[in-house]
This record gives sequence, structure tokens and C-alpha cells, in this order.
Amino acid sequence: MSTELENQRTQLKCEIAQAYQLFAQLGWGDLGDGHISGRDPEYADKMWLLDANTPFKQATPERLVLLDRAGTVVDGNGATNWPAFYIHYPILRKRQDITSVAHTHTQFGTPFASEARTFESITQEACIFVDDHALFDDEEVQVQDLACGDRIAEALGRNRGLILRNHGLLTVGNTVKASTVWFILMERVAEAHLKALKPKPISHNAALYAKADLVTDGQVDHSFANLVAHYLS
Repeated sequence: MSTELENQRTQLKCEIAQAYQLFAQLGWGDLGDGHISGRDPEYADKMWLLDANTPFKQATPERLVLLDRAGTVVDGNGATNWPAFYIHYPILRKRQDITSVAHTHTQFGTPFASEARTFESITQEACIFVDDHALFDDEEVQVQDLACGDRIAEALGRNRGLILRNHGLLTVGNTVKASTVWFILMERVAEAHLKALKPKPISHNAALYAKADLVTDGQVDHSFANLVAHYLS
């Protein structure tokens, strides 16, 4: 194994652990109901997840496990989070352009998902998801097999975000930083939709103009660094 690949893996695992810790600081995942994955830089058909029995707050690179296409732990010490595997693996298999998937149950994302509708461009953050999110309109909220994960992946399509009906939010990214930042922003968009009494959406063109400035890699790195500094320092 090259030093470059090992460095990439180390960085990936550090970012996954930080992402779980951020979710914990935001009050999410207290029942273990969520997961953040990262595709291994060397083995594209394998992904890293937090050990199923480790609380988000205690996430470290050492508590991550590497899963193969059968969900078997092939590196690390711990147990497979099967709901995570059933959801994340089909998405990573279908979307070779992404590295990471993020999902958990949140104070606003889950109730918004119960309305089975998509976002409107009513806030700056909402512009990130214009023409870039979808609805998984399905009653299977307890994901128990890869077949359901395949349907979730199909509903996601090429989008960065997905609303899982009666379940919650899901985001993907070309990095762990991206999927994490998109998820946190998607939660804020759901909050705005539930709290705004008479929102007036901006035009489609105005939303696309804002989006182009908000979805750059530089903006993602800046946002993730600020989240880490604010919640984990």
C-alpha cells in the first residue's frame, strides 16, 4: 500500500469521526439512529462506518469498521450497523461520483419528511437544494434489506439530498465534509419550512445564482472547519 493511500485513508477516517461527533454535539443520534459513511480510497467497493455499538460522541478513527459488499467487517474491531449498510451500500454502489452518505433523525428533518413534500427556495440555504433533492415516497421506514436501499438509491438519482418520507433526511457528497455540511444545512432548510408561516420563495433563476456560489469545495471546507472549531474545539 502506498503512503499516499494510507494518508488518504487516515484523513477519511478522521473526517468521519469528526462528522459523528458534530452530529452528537447538535443533539442527533442519541439513540444510535443515524450513520455517516466513507468510501475507502483504495477499495471502492468497501466503506467505513462507526461501529454499531459506539455512541456518536465517542466516535474516533479507531472505532470505525470497514465493510465489504456483504456487510462483513474486514478491518477494525466492532459490529456492523446493518440499517446503515442497507442504506449506504446501494447508494455508494450506484453513485461512483460520491464518497460519503449522511443520514440521521433530527428535530426538524423528520417531521418535515412526514409531510412528503420537497423544499422551496425560501432561504439562502434552501437554494443549495434547488433542482438537487428528491423525495423517497415510500412507507418502508424500517430499512431491513438491500432491496429497500436500492429503491432509496434510485429515488436519490443524481441529487445531493433526499427526503425519506416519514423518516428523515439524507445527503451525499464527494467528501465526508460535503455530505456532513449538506446534511446540517438541509436540516436548517427543513426547520425554516416548518417555522415560516407565509414564506415567499425567490425565483428559480435567483436560486440557481445563489446556489452556484454556495456549493463550491472551498465553501464546504470553510463551513466544515467552522463547525469543527465551534463544536469540537
